[in-house]
Amino acid sequence: MRYAFCNEMFGDRPFDQVWPTVREMGYTGVEIAPFTLMSGGEAIDVRDVSAQQRATVKQQAADAGLDVIGLHWLLAKTDGFYLTTADATVRAATADYFRALAQLCADLGGTVMVLGSPHQRNLLPGVDYHEAEEYAAEVLRAAMPTCEHLGVTIALEPLAAAEGDFMLTAESGIQLAKLVDSPNCKLHLDVKAMSGEEKPVGQIIRDSADWMVHFHANDPNLLGPGMGEVDFEPVFAALRETNYDGWVSVEVFKYEPSPEEIAQRSIDYMRSFER
Repeated sequence: MRYAFCNEMFGDRPFDQVWPTVREMGYTGVEIAPFTLMSGGEAIDVRDVSAQQRATVKQQAADAGLDVIGLHWLLAKTDGFYLTTADATVRAATADYFRALAQLCADLGGTVMVLGSPHQRNLLPGVDYHEAEEYAAEVLRAAMPTCEHLGVTIALEPLAAAEGDFMLTAESGIQLAKLVDSPNCKLHLDVKAMSGEEKPVGQIIRDSADWMVHFHANDPNLLGPGMGEVDFEPVFAALRETNYDGWVSVEVFKYEPSPEEIAQRSIDYMRSFER
């Protein structure tokens, strides 16, 4: 397995001070939240990230011995973008922003963009699920030529019902990917989110194997793998059985007792299944 971590767990600490430490733990990849590349309380726009800054971040990862996997939290802390809106102007702006995100991802050396961002995709008043699905597919199709040209894949992330009302299951993620109909639109799976489905996590992985390109390891308690009630033995068994060869990336939402301890305990736990 190739293990990675999501960089926002370390807050605003300088990348070149944190990333070598995490590499020593055994992680070989880093997944970047775009908002960590920018400062200030205003809404971010990744088109403001300079070419020099992109090159610097890419080099910082290389110096630490890490691969940049790509991006997640794609629309977090942005303004004016929405995936499932009936407003054609907003949909066009969102598609254009996805193209800009794909360029950022490629500039950093990444190949995957995880599309979660529930606050920019949940159903709006007057829009039913079928309409929302069609709007989302339209936005994503518009971004696909750029993604295909750059070698970047958008990985759709189903989320649990506690976080929204659109794309709540792996099956619904696959359905949307089918509507987009591009080799660069696939599926991302997250243990915390899958734990909210009726099917066992291992079965979801097996049923989704042909579509899955990326994976988040975490627990419904918002901490890392092995730090909650989820038993990861069947999770890793399913990943092995389906010959998953992508990254297993640790994404957490609570940072106590400390990011370092969470990162260390998580990778130690996951590696125990390899042994």
